[in-house]
Amino acid sequence: MFESFVNENQGYKCLVLKGRIDALSSPDIEKEFNALILSGERLIVSDLSEVNYISSAGLRVFLGIQKQLKKAGGQIVLFRPIKSVLDVFRISGLADMLRIVSTMEEIGESVCSEAASPEVVSKEVDGIVIEYIKLAADKGSLFIAGSQDNLACAAYTENDVITVKPADMQFGAGLGTFGDKYKDYNNLFGESMVINGNFFFYPAVKRPVADFMINSDVDAKFTYKFLHGFGFNGPYQNILSFNGKEGFVELGALVNAIFDITNANILGIALLAESKGLLGMHLKKVPIIEQKPDNGKDIFDPSNFPEWIDFPTEPGDVNHIIAGTGIAVRDKSLMSPEKRTVISEGSFFHIHAGIFEKGPLSKQLNDFEKELRRILTELRISKVQHILGKSRFSSGMAGIIELKE
Repeated sequence: MFESFVNENQGYKCLVLKGRIDALSSPDIEKEFNALILSGERLIVSDLSEVNYISSAGLRVFLGIQKQLKKAGGQIVLFRPIKSVLDVFRISGLADMLRIVSTMEEIGESVCSEAASPEVVSKEVDGIVIEYIKLAADKGSLFIAGSQDNLACAAYTENDVITVKPADMQFGAGLGTFGDKYKDYNNLFGESMVINGNFFFYPAVKRPVADFMINSDVDAKFTYKFLHGFGFNGPYQNILSFNGKEGFVELGALVNAIFDITNANILGIALLAESKGLLGMHLKKVPIIEQKPDNGKDIFDPSNFPEWIDFPTEPGDVNHIIAGTGIAVRDKSLMSPEKRTVISEGSFFHIHAGIFEKGPLSKQLNDFEKELRRILTELRISKVQHILGKSRFSSGMAGIIELKE
């Protein structure tokens, strides 16, 4: 007879397994592990003290889960396996890949030895627990690419296209695409983002598919094209992790909490998070003059809105990894009129995000840049959206760049 349940032991989530781990019980064990990963656990203790048999089917579950967790800086810890079970792990070679302990205190000792720098500061802001590292760095710069003047009336022409070299935009968001000749790309503009010089966009066509250009060459000859948008460059002043003390975190509340750890008025944000319901929007048609609405009204008019804007009313993309970037402002009146235009009326941030496949996300502050690079280069992206303040996350990390006025 097989039995499993989750409890908490000295602050660690522990999956207790009893009986046989074989082809019959393995699917249930895998579900239990995946549920813990989706809830945010990265170090999972598996109590094997009452497991009397394990087959290769069972070993395969542990191997698969360990591979998932390792990508996100986590691991499985095997607690007190009996000799016959431990021998199976050793013969298979898995004993060398997994941590095996006989007391819970051993886990605490190893975690402390691998913990992040003691410079980490912890703070709770309106139910959001933030841990962050302050870095000594100069402020970055913000610039505008193009104009939104022709957006509502769908009147953009080739003369409105702004060309940006990859080396000139470390982060950015807007209505963009890439290509050489206007006639080849004019119908392919869409919600776009640039993160660490990597460009992602979601063309506003009938059957959109996210496209991207991973840029490892600062002297790349290709260029990004924008009808409107913004970019910012500079080093991180803060790297933080966050989670909701009693549930999910809304994007608007998170941005407010970030302002609580910095005195800057304008922030550039690089965000990694696990979605618990995303609210976003994107254009369904490119607002060039050739597609101007026949009724003479703008694209946001109720008569045109459904044809032009994809705007779901219910949250979606639950449990997907989100990588996004954008800016936030504390006091818009301190911004120049030109820069103020990229923050819509009634909002204090403008963030675009790519929706990547499901999977675990590391929470280690020192791994932020490595984790960002992994998500951008290894995981599949399905779309890019302008995300709204009611978007919800279970947890995540962010790099913060303080920007000059």
